[in-house]
Amino acid sequence: MAARCLHLAALLSFFSGAVPFPLGPETGKSPTCGYESCHATQPDMLNVHLVPHTHDDVGWLKTVDQYFYGDRNDIQHAGVQYILDSVVDQLLKNPDRRFIYVETAFFYRWWRQQSSSMKQTVKQLVEEGRLEFVNGGWCMSDEATTHYSSVIDQMTLGLRFLNETFGLCGRPRVAWHIDPFGHAREHASMFAQMGYDGFFFGRLDYQDRSERMATKDQELLWRASESLTPPMADLFTGILPNGYNPPDGFCWDQSCDDPPIRDDPELEDYNVDDVVNRFVAIAKSQSMVYKTNHIIMTMGSDFQYENANLWYKNLDKLIRYVNAEQAGGGKVNVLYSTPSCYLQELHRANSTWALKTDDFFPYADAAHDFWTGYFTSRPALKRYERISNSNLQTCNQLEVLGGPDSRKGPFGEGDSQTLKEAMAVAQHHDAVSGTEKQHVANDYARRLANGWQRCQVLVSNSLAALSGSTAERIYCDNLNISVCPLTEASKKFSVNVYNPLARPVSHPVRLPVNGSSYEVTDANGKPVDCRVLPVSSSTKETDLHPPPPPPGPPTSIQNKFLRVTFDPDTGLLSGLSNLETKQSVKLTQNFYWYNASDGNDALSIQPSGAYIFRPNSSTPFTISRSAKTESIQGVVVQEVRQVFSPWASQVVRLYAGRRELELEWTVGPVPIGDALGKEVITRFDTDIRTSEYFYTDSNGREMLRRRKDFRPSWTLWQSEPIAGNYYPINSRAFIKDEEDQLTVVTDRSQGGGSIHNGSLEIMLHRRLLYDDVRGVVEPLNETSDIFPEGLVVRGGVLLSLQPPPRAADAHRPLAQQVVLQPLLSFTEGELHPDTRLEFSGLQAALPPAVHLLTLTQWDEDSLLLRLEHQFQKGESKVNSEPVTVNLQKMFSTLKLLGVSEMNLSANQWKDKMKRFDWTPQTGEKPLLKEFPQRSVWEVTLRPMEIRTFLLRVR
Repeated sequence: MAARCLHLAALLSFFSGAVPFPLGPETGKSPTCGYESCHATQPDMLNVHLVPHTHDDVGWLKTVDQYFYGDRNDIQHAGVQYILDSVVDQLLKNPDRRFIYVETAFFYRWWRQQSSSMKQTVKQLVEEGRLEFVNGGWCMSDEATTHYSSVIDQMTLGLRFLNETFGLCGRPRVAWHIDPFGHAREHASMFAQMGYDGFFFGRLDYQDRSERMATKDQELLWRASESLTPPMADLFTGILPNGYNPPDGFCWDQSCDDPPIRDDPELEDYNVDDVVNRFVAIAKSQSMVYKTNHIIMTMGSDFQYENANLWYKNLDKLIRYVNAEQAGGGKVNVLYSTPSCYLQELHRANSTWALKTDDFFPYADAAHDFWTGYFTSRPALKRYERISNSNLQTCNQLEVLGGPDSRKGPFGEGDSQTLKEAMAVAQHHDAVSGTEKQHVANDYARRLANGWQRCQVLVSNSLAALSGSTAERIYCDNLNISVCPLTEASKKFSVNVYNPLARPVSHPVRLPVNGSSYEVTDANGKPVDCRVLPVSSSTKETDLHPPPPPPGPPTSIQNKFLRVTFDPDTGLLSGLSNLETKQSVKLTQNFYWYNASDGNDALSIQPSGAYIFRPNSSTPFTISRSAKTESIQGVVVQEVRQVFSPWASQVVRLYAGRRELELEWTVGPVPIGDALGKEVITRFDTDIRTSEYFYTDSNGREMLRRRKDFRPSWTLWQSEPIAGNYYPINSRAFIKDEEDQLTVVTDRSQGGGSIHNGSLEIMLHRRLLYDDVRGVVEPLNETSDIFPEGLVVRGGVLLSLQPPPRAADAHRPLAQQVVLQPLLSFTEGELHPDTRLEFSGLQAALPPAVHLLTLTQWDEDSLLLRLEHQFQKGESKVNSEPVTVNLQKMFSTLKLLGVSEMNLSANQWKDKMKRFDWTPQTGEKPLLKEFPQRSVWEVTLRPMEIRTFLLRVR
């Protein structure tokens, strides 16, 4: 079934004057927040910036609610509401004190519970720079397993609240990712485009850190895009000295055991001299591995400051007694500070900084401890998060299209906010990452489901307004397992297909039915090709993956674009040919599993777990060297169904008219009766000459070149030949040589690598029997009421074979099509004769290089629009050029009154966004080129550029 072009509606008119969209509350007095509120430093001394902070996971060992309220302290003592209560109280007692806060999801909750007088007090603290927000997103997102569109959304949600609540003083100047387990280049690029002056993080590979300490390059300039003109994606980046913890011996939280400062000289255990001497020694040691006479110390950790008096009382004393040494010639100056104040001093140093152009993956904290397992952990949750993003974008668009009737209509009151907040929470670095306890993972999924229920009401209202039909609409969320009660029971029903992409797509619709023959017509009454097929054995049988019927294996399936061959003896894939380009590669594909180290023997101290991938051998076990097969031939689709074992099967699917091959895999329950944890992979082996290179995406956008046993920034000693060569794959990976490129497009975030030349492997599922000693205290062993014997996971990849110069023209739109899939809704029986059967909000499809990233209601009379150029510089002869879109000719319905361009996170006017400039050690200090705009209506996008607009509509 072919889905028409994007069913969305329209935008934009422009007045030559500025459009007065308020970005935050105005106050009568000039605030002294941000850089203006920093304490003075001493130019001839070592300045130690103490940063009081708390790190509040938006779910991890406890759910979001449990963390906020301080429930289930038997799991972990943590209560965020009490932290904020206590910090505000203590800040008021000394104007020198400072505190930073990060997770807007928690602060937003706390704020709503405060009295008007308390809100005014907190606003004063913010305006005086005593309470400062850093990062400011709804959460501190994971960087390996998140998709860029969802990261932008969650940052926008948090920053908007801060903007509207505190105005200019609520805008963070610094990005702060102290806990994520490796760092993505695309995140740095996004932070730069959001206007951050700098970025600080805590976790760095232990070998990388050692080398940077020796060269004093723990502070650097990250050039985070090969396509965007510097310094658009340049971001000053600092690596914190102690993760995000205080120095040893200086933790004064109620959760710590370090002694307080005992400053009564009449006491026998007076310890001021000892404290001062130890602190000065630590400070001087730290300064030896940083570049300037300013260093930073993070004074706090996970869920600390619930009794903030303990911290501040001792910090006050520490500052007083260390600085008192200056009278006797001491050269250490200690001060309360914030990351932005520290950053400002680094900027004032007017130094040059090492330049970095790759990323910080993979991350290891010891020789055999690579944090590459979480790239795949909880694969079902990872897929549900990706589906939920697609649902949210559709919900946002239809809220715009349907107008006020979408929020309150014939099906009741609906909203998109509930799903926005659930999706924002799901980006947290212990959420979609799969590194939380099981009951917390269940809570994340529940939130997404509840949000989608609210969105379904909105979508139904909107479609009713657009179609003129108030017939009940049904949504079948279990189509991946061929369950939809309406289509299975009804003899006549209609399917509404909503395409959230701004271009036409051909999308095969698969529905579970009980009849043997169906007639399908499109909106114009023309017949649509269809075929009734038996469901696969892995779907049909409750015990899963039984042996199929006995017909012999096919030797090939073929359409006009692709030919796929199979080995008649094994039933496995043997080759792939692109008939259009006359390419052929040898291609075999199979399923394997690595035996997870369990930590029980002397050679396996570190077990695999939610975070860590540590196989106990570099050679995986083959699940089966052959597959039992069943072939389904038809005009619409050809399928080869392969069964490898009782717990691993696959459908190889080739649709008519498609240039890509679909592989739908089903894995589980992974057996553990042999007491062996298993990490299941699929591997593609080809004759492509890769020379140990392969390519993975960064958060779904730019592609990065990888090389086996190699890091671009430092000399690697490889201690884990498998786990140390795994990288995050968010939407695609590929291998290539001069003639052939095989691209694998995934339907969720996964881990993978190229361990052998011509090979690409992707981890699909993990079932482990031991905890990896990183805090979860729970093995990654997923079961459910439906699957008590172990989780069964289904997913798919798409294979595209193209010449390298043309490959991006295929995989770029294909990946977007997987991320934003058409939404199906169903109506039983006959449609009313007056029902409108087709609608598009576009006057014409957008150019192939342009992707509609965001269309969402901003407030009652304004919308937020993001357009992006989805190609990298130089990757396509056709599409890697600037492209201009005329906004006036883009949409088809709304009355538009004005437009103004914003930064990426929509919390600053684009023309007012100013950032610190930094000079790389190369001596190059690039100046951003300004391109003249021919017309207010014409938006020019250059490769990898995203432009954000706020639109005033009637």
